[in-house]
Amino acid sequence: MAETAAKTRGWLSRLRGGLAKSASSLGDGISGLVGKRKLDDETLQDLEDLLISADLGVAAAAAVTKTLAATRYGKDVTTQQVRAALAEEIATILEPVAHPLVLDPAHKPFVILVTGVNGTGKTTTVGKLASHFREDGKTVFLAAGDTFRAAAIDQLKIWGERAGARVIAGKVGADAAGLAFDAYSEARKAGADVLLVDTAGRLQTKTNLMEELKKIVRVLKKVDESAPHASILVLDATTGQNAHSQVELFSEACGLTGLVMTKLDGTARGGVLVALASRFGLPINAIGVGEEIEDLAAFDAQNFARALAGIAD
Repeated sequence: MAETAAKTRGWLSRLRGGLAKSASSLGDGISGLVGKRKLDDETLQDLEDLLISADLGVAAAAAVTKTLAATRYGKDVTTQQVRAALAEEIATILEPVAHPLVLDPAHKPFVILVTGVNGTGKTTTVGKLASHFREDGKTVFLAAGDTFRAAAIDQLKIWGERAGARVIAGKVGADAAGLAFDAYSEARKAGADVLLVDTAGRLQTKTNLMEELKKIVRVLKKVDESAPHASILVLDATTGQNAHSQVELFSEACGLTGLVMTKLDGTARGGVLVALASRFGLPINAIGVGEEIEDLAAFDAQNFARALAGIAD
C-alpha cells in the first residue's frame, strides 16, 4: 500500500512537472485577462481565443467560457476560479476517453501495433510498454518492424534486454510485413501473452509508406482475423495542431484503437490532447513526461486536467 501510494505521488509530481510549460503558458494568459477586469463579453471572448490558441480546441474553450458566463458574468473573477473551471471542463471531456491499455486474455498473444510519424518516440514507447507488461508477469515478444533503420533495430534489442522480452528482428531493409508475420508466428508458438510490433516512422501524407502500414495489418490478419488487437498511434505533444491530421490519416490506414502522447515535458502545447479527445473520441491509453520507464503511465483524466490547469493538489 505504502509503495503504491509513493509511486502515485511520484507520478503526479512528474506529471505536474511535465505539464509545467503548458500550465504556465495558460496561467500567464489567464492572469493577464482576468486580473483587473470584470467578466464581460469582451473578456469572455478574449479568454475563449486564448484557450483556442493554446490548442485546447473550440469545444473545450467554449465550454469553459460558457460555465464562467453562467456563474460569474458581470462579477470580478480570479485566476484561480478560471483555472478551476478549466480543470473541470477538461476533465469532463477527457474522462470518457481515459482507458489504460488492457490485454484481452482471449487473444494470445495480444498483438499491439505501434505507429506514428518520425521522431515521436515509438520505439522507446514500445520498450516502456514491454517493461510494464513484464512487471505484471507477462511474457512479451517485440517485433523490430522499423526495418529502415539499423539504429531502431538496435535500440529495440536494448529495450528487449532491459525488459526481459524476446526481440524478433531481421536485416535492415527487410520486408516489414513479413517480419511482423514471422514475429506473430513465433510469439504464438511460444505461447506469449503479448506481441508489440514496432513500425518505421512515416509521415501521414506519404501514400506509399501508409500503404506499407496497411500491408502489415493485412499480413497480421492472415494469422488472426482479429489482429492487431490494439493499434496505437504515438503522438509527439510538441507537434500541436498537426496531431489532428496524424490521427485522421493513421486511423484510415490501420484502424486506431488508442493514442499515446509523449514529450509533454517539452512543450507548452499539451492542451492539444483535449482537442483530440473532443474531436475523435479515441481512447487515450498512456502519456509520457520524460525518458525514463516510469515516465510513461496510464492516462488519468482528473490528474491531467488539474496539472494542465496548474492546480496543485
